[in-house]
Amino acid sequence: MKEQHFEITKSSKTNFLYSFRLLPKDKYDAINTVYAFCRKTDDIVDNSNDTEEIKFKKLRHWRNEFEKSLSGQSEYQLLNKLNTVIKKYNIPVEPFFELIKGMETDLQVSRYKDFRTLYEYCFRAAATVGLMCIEIFGYKTHNAKEYAVNLAIALQLTNILRDIKFDAMNGRIYIPEEDLKKFSYSEDDLMNFKYNESFVELMKFECERAREFYRRANEFFHKDDRKYLFPARIMEKIYFSILRKIEKMNYNVFKYKAQISKFRKVYYTLAVFLKYKLAYRW
Repeated sequence: MKEQHFEITKSSKTNFLYSFRLLPKDKYDAINTVYAFCRKTDDIVDNSNDTEEIKFKKLRHWRNEFEKSLSGQSEYQLLNKLNTVIKKYNIPVEPFFELIKGMETDLQVSRYKDFRTLYEYCFRAAATVGLMCIEIFGYKTHNAKEYAVNLAIALQLTNILRDIKFDAMNGRIYIPEEDLKKFSYSEDDLMNFKYNESFVELMKFECERAREFYRRANEFFHKDDRKYLFPARIMEKIYFSILRKIEKMNYNVFKYKAQISKFRKVYYTLAVFLKYKLAYRW
């Protein structure tokens, strides 16, 4: 029987799985363990059967158990397994605690005043995961951390733009209030899925911001890291294609779901692997 953390990862149906499949077995095991932790943390917040108070208590308990796991004393097998991964790959523990803080933010905050506060959330919810993963992927240059952070912000912004309707249905608006005002598009407009010229202009602005983080990430991508960071490049390809899909459907995320086919995801996975891994073996 497969271990539980693999089942958690597979059941999430995430785009991230495509980037993991071609890793060596030990790294595949490690990255799945890390991702299972991230998925479990996120699921505590997304559990619609619990009240906000119960979710917050569960997060606090999860945080305490993670702290215990650092000495192998958690009641959760997953967390104790995670501790062995952390030690094996020398992963800093701060990103794990910051991720939990990010999920706490989702319970406490449903609106963001400006991009500075949204960036802080994106860092905790996504960049932390990037910083965990690159220690497992491996890298040669210090640029890799900046690459991971900027790419993660780009991916998170893409997710936000893709899921505007879903988040609104759950009472959350991640588009900064200052941006809504700038384009004369109200919170009520968004909550009522109003698609108009103001929304199109707003989305153009938000998509360009996401593109800027993809550009920044690529500025930090160093050729010496290419054979290690191919999983991140696969994620970049998949999510950038989703961003382009949003643009091509004229930003109407209320009517259409921005997604790419399984075939396209497999194609990107194999193409990037061949380009960055096999072509640069030494």
